[in-house]
Amino acid sequence: MGKPAGRRIMVAVVAVLAVAAAAAVVVRVLAPAEVETVARGAYPAAPTPPVGVIGRLPVAPLVVDGRLRVYAGARQVYADQPVSGKHRVTPFWSYRRWPAKLVGVLAEGTTVVSRWSDGKLVALDARTGRVAWRADGPEPGDVPKPRRTYAATVWDPAGLHVTRSADGRTVLVAAGPGGVGGYALADGRRLWRSEVARGCRADVGTTAAGELLGVDSCAGPATVEFRDAATGAVRTRWRPPDAPEQLVVTPLGCRDGNSACRGLRTSGRGDETGRGWLVPGAGAPVAAPALDGPDSELDGEHAVGAAGGVVTGRSARTGAQVWRRDDLGQVRILAVEPGRVHLLTGARELVTIDPATGAERSRFTMDIGRDGTGWQPGRAHAVDGYVAVERLRERARPDDDDQGYFLMAEPVLLART
Repeated sequence: MGKPAGRRIMVAVVAVLAVAAAAAVVVRVLAPAEVETVARGAYPAAPTPPVGVIGRLPVAPLVVDGRLRVYAGARQVYADQPVSGKHRVTPFWSYRRWPAKLVGVLAEGTTVVSRWSDGKLVALDARTGRVAWRADGPEPGDVPKPRRTYAATVWDPAGLHVTRSADGRTVLVAAGPGGVGGYALADGRRLWRSEVARGCRADVGTTAAGELLGVDSCAGPATVEFRDAATGAVRTRWRPPDAPEQLVVTPLGCRDGNSACRGLRTSGRGDETGRGWLVPGAGAPVAAPALDGPDSELDGEHAVGAAGGVVTGRSARTGAQVWRRDDLGQVRILAVEPGRVHLLTGARELVTIDPATGAERSRFTMDIGRDGTGWQPGRAHAVDGYVAVERLRERARPDDDDQGYFLMAEPVLLART
C-alpha cells in the first residue's frame, strides 16, 4: 500500500528544503568572503622601550608607526600591541580573506597594504583595522610558499613597493608577471597600468627619485629600466658597461624593504661580486666602487663594508675612506635603515653604528631568557630603530623543513637599538 498523498507531499517538501539548505551552506562555505575585525580599544601611544632585546615571537613582525606589530598568516593580516610586548598577544585588529592567499604586506605611515593571490590590493587603517580602500592589481603569479615565520611576506613583499612622486604624492606600485600598475596610496585610485610580456621582465624595487626599477630582457640583452612610478612612462633604459647577458639587479640604500632606494648592484647569475651604482634623480646610474662586492651596504652617500674583521665607511661616490673600525672581530651587516647600520658579531652581539662616522650607538647580546647564542641569523629587518631577526639552527640548510630549520617555536627576536 502506498503512502497517503498528503504525506508524500510533505516528504517531498522536506527533501527540497533539505537540498536548498545544503546548497546554502555550500554557498556560504565556498563563496569568496572577508572578515574585518576592527580594534575595540584606542590607538596606543608610541612606547619608549629600553635598548636591548624586547621580545621573542613565533612569526616575523612588521613594526608600524612605532606603535603596532603587524603579522601575516596564510589568509590573514593582523596586528597586536604594544610594540614592546615580550610575546605575541591577542590581535588588536584582524583582516581575513578567503579563498585567496596573502602574498605580501607593506606599511607606509598608518596605512597597511595587503596583496592577495587573486591580485586584490586591500589597504587597512593601522589605527583601527578598518578597510580604507580596495583595488584590483595585477596577479602576483607564483610566489614561493613562505616559511612559518612569514618573514618574506612582511619584510620582502613580492612585487609591492612605495615611493614618492615629484609632486609629493606617495605612490604604491604593484607588479606581476603580466602587468604592473601604480596607485595613489591615499585612496587606492589607479594612476596607470601597463601590460608586460611574461617571463622576460622583473621589477625589483623603487627609487628615492620616484621611479620603478626593473630588468627587461624581452627585446634583447637584459636592460635596467627606470619607469616613472606616478605615470608609468619609461624615463631611462640603461645597461651597465660590459654587463653579462643575464643581469641580476640588487637594490641598495632602501628606506624600507626594496622601496625608495638610492643605489643598486649589478651582477651576473652566480656572480658573488658585482658592481655598485648610485641612482641619481635623473639619467643613468653613476659608478660607486665602494659598493662593489656583496659585503657592502649603502646609506645615503655613505657606503659601509664589513670584511675580514674590519668595518669601513667610505664615500659611495668617490670610494675615499672616511672611518675604519677593527675592534669588533668577525662581523656581518645584519640590516640597514636610514642613519643606522646594524652589525652582528660572532658572539651574537648586535652593534649599531652611525654610517657617517662609525660611532657606536648601541651594543648588546641578542639573547633573551635562557635561549643562548647558539644560532645563525636568517632573515632580518630594521625600521625606526627596531631590529627583528630569525634565529636558525647552527647547521640549518635551506632545504630543511621548518622543524629542522628554526631554532625553536619562537625563533624571531625583536630588539630596540
